[in-house]
Amino acid sequence: MSFAQRALRHGSFVAGALLVALLVGLALLSFVWTPHPAAEIDVAAKLRPPSATHWLGTDSLGRDIASLLIVGARASIAAGLIAVGLGMAVGVALGLLAAARRGWVEELVMRLADFGLAFPALLTAIMLSAIHGPGLATAVIAIGLYNIPEFARLTRAAANTVWAREYVLAAQALGKGAWRISAQHVLPNIAALLIVQATLRFAIAILAEAALSYLGLGTQPPMPSWGRMLNEGQSMMFQAPLLAVWPGLAIVLSVLGLNLLGDGLRDLLDPRLARQR
Repeated sequence: MSFAQRALRHGSFVAGALLVALLVGLALLSFVWTPHPAAEIDVAAKLRPPSATHWLGTDSLGRDIASLLIVGARASIAAGLIAVGLGMAVGVALGLLAAARRGWVEELVMRLADFGLAFPALLTAIMLSAIHGPGLATAVIAIGLYNIPEFARLTRAAANTVWAREYVLAAQALGKGAWRISAQHVLPNIAALLIVQATLRFAIAILAEAALSYLGLGTQPPMPSWGRMLNEGQSMMFQAPLLAVWPGLAIVLSVLGLNLLGDGLRDLLDPRLARQR
C-alpha cells in the first residue's frame, strides 16, 4: 500500500491535514481578500453580534472580528515557520556535530543545550523586549532560540543510535568522513523523526506567540494577533463574551490540527507502525 493510500485511511492525519490546510488557506487569503479591512474602525458599529454584514460580530472599536481572525493567521504562520525553521536549522546541525565528534565536543554541545533550556521563550522575550522593544520579530526570535536546544538534544540522541548501525560502521571502514556519513546515512534515517518533531513544535510556537502577544510582547498594533484579541476580549467578557471565544477557538483548532498531523505523520513514517496497519 502506498504512502498516499495509507495517509487517506489514517483518520488523525486527514483531520489534522484539513485543519492545517484551513489555517494556511486563511493566511494566504488575507493577502487578497477579507470581509472588511482589518484595521477599519467603526465606533458606531462596536460590539455588534454576528450578522450577515459582520459574520462573527465586531469588537469594542467596531472592527470586524472575522477579518481580524483571518489576518491574524499570518502572525501564527510566521511565528511557527520562522521559529521552527531557526530552531531546526541550528539545532539539527549542533546535534549532528555532537553525535559525529563525541568526546568534549558532544559534552560542550549538550551543556550549551541545557543552558539554553534554562531560558524559556517568555523570559527570553522579556529580555529581548527590554533591549529592542516588543514585536513579532522579538517573539519569533525568542521562540526560535528555545527550539534550538530541543532539536539539538533530539538529533543527537537519534543520531547516536544510527551511528551504532552496521552500515555506518561499514562506511567508516571504507574511509568516509564524519560529515559525509552524517549527510548520507545519519540525517536521512532520522529525517522522519525530525519532521514529526517540527510539526509538534509548530503547534507550540503558535501557542507561544499567542501567549506573548497576550502579554503585549508579541505582535503589535495595528497588525492583528489572536493572542492580543484574547487580551482585548478578556475585559469585555460580560458585555460580549464571544470576543474571547473566537480567537480562543482559532488557537485551539490550529494547535489541535498540528498535533493530529504530527501524530499521523509519526504513525505513517514509522515502518513498524506502518506494518501493523
